[in-house]
Amino acid sequence: MIDFSLSDEHKALIETAKRFSRERIAPIAAACDHESRFPTEVMEAAHELGLVNMTVPPEYGGAGMGELENAMVTEQLAWGCTGITTSMLANTLALTPIKLGGNDEQKKKYLGMLTAEPRFAAYATTEPGAGSDVAGIRTKFSQKGDDFVLNGQKAWITNAGFASFFVIFATSDPAKRHKGIAAFIVDRDTPGLKVDKHEDKLGQRASNTCVVHLEDVVVPKQNLLAPEGEGFKLAMETFNQTRPDIGALATGLMQRCLDESVAYAKDRKTFGVPIAEHQMVQAMLADMAVGIEATRLLYQKAAWNLDNGVRDPIVSSYAKVFGADRAMQTSIDAVQIFGGNGYVRDYPVEKLMRDAKLLQIYEGTSQVQRLVIARQITR
Repeated sequence: MIDFSLSDEHKALIETAKRFSRERIAPIAAACDHESRFPTEVMEAAHELGLVNMTVPPEYGGAGMGELENAMVTEQLAWGCTGITTSMLANTLALTPIKLGGNDEQKKKYLGMLTAEPRFAAYATTEPGAGSDVAGIRTKFSQKGDDFVLNGQKAWITNAGFASFFVIFATSDPAKRHKGIAAFIVDRDTPGLKVDKHEDKLGQRASNTCVVHLEDVVVPKQNLLAPEGEGFKLAMETFNQTRPDIGALATGLMQRCLDESVAYAKDRKTFGVPIAEHQMVQAMLADMAVGIEATRLLYQKAAWNLDNGVRDPIVSSYAKVFGADRAMQTSIDAVQIFGGNGYVRDYPVEKLMRDAKLLQIYEGTSQVQRLVIARQITR
């Protein structure tokens, strides 16, 4: 029987995240966006409250929360700022392949590292010539005795500037496509690993994003996470587990758009009445509300599937593509409702529009998600 009720524990967790978002994230979001700066003090406070690394199992120092709880917290945090939340959430992206494919020693060391203190981790598949096409990566690995040597370049790596370790995907031979890919855990201080400057982005500017260079980086055999031929599968399953979080990010951003738009529409007057009384404005507000509710249900279903062992990856793609596209349109409508004020930085909605665009790009573009969905339903 379907049950949408929340336990008292869930309600308390969501309320904590909601309060944290409004008190610690939202007040500094505009300044962090302007300065292109991630506020490390926010990460420290979120770590203390247990709002990051939530899915780490208890035996490795974590809370052992499910994907649904993690996504619901993500929605609340994203209300404050999707850029700041993306960097906080990137830890989950990096720890998930270790949780899925790591051995006990790897989990103890690296998951324990994240839960012991407020540290960052980074997940590295994307390259200058390979984004959504993970099988097209060109970063190479070779074996040297018992160790592995990595050479190549990774791009758009969230948290690279702060990460204590990286989960890096590489191939033995680009011609092998997915059959040649392996995965490695690489410590930040490994010789030959160099992090370039933080990218000057359009939106989600508070999220740290850098290029990572790998030049004869030696990785010991104990840090092999997935052997050749298994890395691609691990990357795909990781994205399946984390895509509901993108739907949650979209939901939080849309809720912020709606809240700001309703407040403004009640206050702003044209033709002698608040613009909230104009039918065209009301239609945009109604569309926002429908998009929020639909995306929330999609990401929650996808996360529930993962928590209950229901193998249906297409639902994660539904949540990702629908949420990202609706968030983009919702933010455009919010700017329209604000009119000229929406186009200046003194008001919050221009940032929301810039932030929303990235949701259609990372973790598989909206176009690639549609290809994945179409191939699945036509088999």
